[in-house]
Amino acid sequence: MNRLGDLERAVMDVLWAQDEPLTVREVGRALADRDLAHTTVMTVLDRLAKKGVVSRDREGRAWRYRPAASRESYVSELMYDALGETGDRDAALAAFVRSMSGDEAEALRRALAEADLDEPRT
Repeated sequence: MNRLGDLERAVMDVLWAQDEPLTVREVGRALADRDLAHTTVMTVLDRLAKKGVVSRDREGRAWRYRPAASRESYVSELMYDALGETGDRDAALAAFVRSMSGDEAEALRRALAEADLDEPRT
């Protein structure tokens, strides 16, 4: 999974903040402070759809876009992919854990306790 560029991330922030799918125009309005052309927003959303980061459904002549996964799922996939880039996963995990705050480490402990670690990741 590829990391998102700055504009892609801004578009995804808009989509993740909504419960309903949005049109290109609605996303553009939410990013009005960036003064983007309608075609720029359309191109970014089309690129995100081709990457599988958003899904879209036709509504009349317009597309409605929504995230293909939650922000948390997306970040989780990035973390998992980054872990796969190291030659020593155990060392990478240990370094990651050492960089955590106490609250983050406690959240990780709770997540591990709740996880079914016998199930392999697919």
